[in-house]
Amino acid sequence: MTYDYDLFVIGAGSGGLAASKRAASYGAKVAIAEGDLVGGTCVIRGCVPKKLMVYASKFSHLYSDAEGYGWLPVQPKHKWKPLIETVNQEVLRLSRLHISFLEKAGVDLIPSYARFVDDHTLEVEGGRKVTANKILIAVGGRPTKPDLPGFEHGITSNEMFHLKKRPKHIAIIGAGYIGTEFAGIMHGLGCQVTQIIRKDLILKGFDQDIRTNIQEAMLGHGIRIIPNTLVTSVAKTKKGLALSLTGETNEVLEADTFLVATGRLPNVDRLGLDNAGIQLVQGVIEGPGYSTTTAIAVDEYSRTSQPHIFAVGDCTDRLNLTPVAIAEGRAFADTEFGNFPRTISHANVASAVFSQPEAATVGLSEEEARAQFGDGVKIYRAKFRPMFHSLTGADEKVLVKLVVEGDHEKVLGVHMVGDNAAEIIQGMAIAVKMGANKKDFDATIGIHPSTAEEFVTMR
Repeated sequence: MTYDYDLFVIGAGSGGLAASKRAASYGAKVAIAEGDLVGGTCVIRGCVPKKLMVYASKFSHLYSDAEGYGWLPVQPKHKWKPLIETVNQEVLRLSRLHISFLEKAGVDLIPSYARFVDDHTLEVEGGRKVTANKILIAVGGRPTKPDLPGFEHGITSNEMFHLKKRPKHIAIIGAGYIGTEFAGIMHGLGCQVTQIIRKDLILKGFDQDIRTNIQEAMLGHGIRIIPNTLVTSVAKTKKGLALSLTGETNEVLEADTFLVATGRLPNVDRLGLDNAGIQLVQGVIEGPGYSTTTAIAVDEYSRTSQPHIFAVGDCTDRLNLTPVAIAEGRAFADTEFGNFPRTISHANVASAVFSQPEAATVGLSEEEARAQFGDGVKIYRAKFRPMFHSLTGADEKVLVKLVVEGDHEKVLGVHMVGDNAAEIIQGMAIAVKMGANKKDFDATIGIHPSTAEEFVTMR
């Protein structure tokens, strides 16, 4: 049978862009469909605009820190509208840049959502039918809200980059990285911030030391964190919003903006997957008001239940990180069009939380390591005031931590809380991936004075 395309990609986010360009470089005829801005969550409403807002929020602290170095006090003022406009201009610039990359690669961009008609046919805008020999689903994820009274008044991370004015008081529910990062951003930009979490600590799944050190620092900065508490309903009032809280704290919390950062779902509802016979896997987001989630089931080669249909990135709910989606997309293209079969490992992938303070990690947490290796695990840990704050007077601390195992003290995990944690842990990830031992760290001469040198001097 003759098809319109060798490969049709649904979704022009990180994974879809990487796969389409790589497949086209091997000579495949490729099309990619996207009904939103090209670039996906990371570029449009995730990593990129969020990191720009992190940068913006940090200036408020630098003005006071500068006084310790002899700079005269100033009364800084921040304008919300220019920040939001500039951030979104950069988002549009990057989206246009990705379109130009597709054009250079010879990939046809179809500005439309796509839906399966059958396992080789897709319907795009205007009812047009397109056929392809192979199909890649790379539609990412979307934020979700609990089905609870008044939650329609809340916004998600999608809307955070389009607020018309700075909130006076923002209430955030969610203990994950999105809620935690926006708590730091909005506090730094001059908002009163209250973060409500279901358990006692933020950032479930991260190393316990990371969780406790970030939460303690956030409290010290003036962010209110309400633990072991649920938001059961939200009501609109003349002053803004009234959040009814139940749990360790029972009160009605008044705020003018309510951010729901309680999880993301694979964005698969509109694809017509049943028409193509694609199997899903079930999961559940914990908490009242939530329902069952569905992700696309794939094997190690990102192949679905249909041998010619594949899926990468957050819609498979394996490891939901932008670089992972890119790596999966390229591995798929190499395997299917480059005569270079390969898979990627989801083990020892570094990640960061751009909270304030920042954190980054690679490998096993202490809790995971002890569950696997028991008494063979040893911990090296240091907590100290960074040199920068020796003159500012700020009560800021850095945490660095190594998790090792066995007589040779193989490094299983590296964790850090503090400025530039992501930059430092990226290098440490190479050592962990290569199977380094503690003696390899000990034999490395540090850069002095730096925070990173602590990783090679801990005893």
